[in-house]
Amino acid sequence: MALFNRRNNDAPSTTATLAVDPALAALTGTYTIDPAHSSIGFTVRHAMVTNVRGSFGEHEGTLTLDGTDPSASTASIDVRIASVDTGIADRDGHLVSGDFFDAKAFPLMTFRSTAAEQLGGDAYRITGDLTIKGVTRPLTIDLEFNGSATDPYGNQRVGFEGSAEILRSDWGLTYNAALETGGVLVGDKVKLNFDISAIKAAPQA
Repeated sequence: MALFNRRNNDAPSTTATLAVDPALAALTGTYTIDPAHSSIGFTVRHAMVTNVRGSFGEHEGTLTLDGTDPSASTASIDVRIASVDTGIADRDGHLVSGDFFDAKAFPLMTFRSTAAEQLGGDAYRITGDLTIKGVTRPLTIDLEFNGSATDPYGNQRVGFEGSAEILRSDWGLTYNAALETGGVLVGDKVKLNFDISAIKAAPQA
């Protein structure tokens, strides 16, 4: 089921309209990201030969979906930097220090969407502003809509998974160390991974 509606290709181009799927229209509303069933993670090259993976355990956000006009849909996410977890306490401590994120001065990483589009089927692209360490730059995230369901507690959920690649140096994360064999200790390219489950808010009386 596609979240973003497709143009009716059978209609003349001058009068083409967007067909509204009632099932999609029913998804319209505000959703709160469920951190217990969502993950925001990253992968970065270490010592030129392997990957280090980590995630942020504390995050919150809101999705506003419009099933009749998907371009009006928005996303807002706040991630607490101090919750970074790579499985190694010393490494996590280094990441939150001034060498990397400087979590004391910049406790949050934020994303605010500015546009969304359908790529085909259940594949979409959302664009917005990513702020890390006081630096704001555009970020494009490719997403797959995994569908909607009602859980055993009566909550209506939607699910998305997606990824994006950034150069950490673009956000001022420039710490590194040279290797004796050539190259550097930490790669500049970082892959961000998103696995999101969000719960629809009850309609206001």
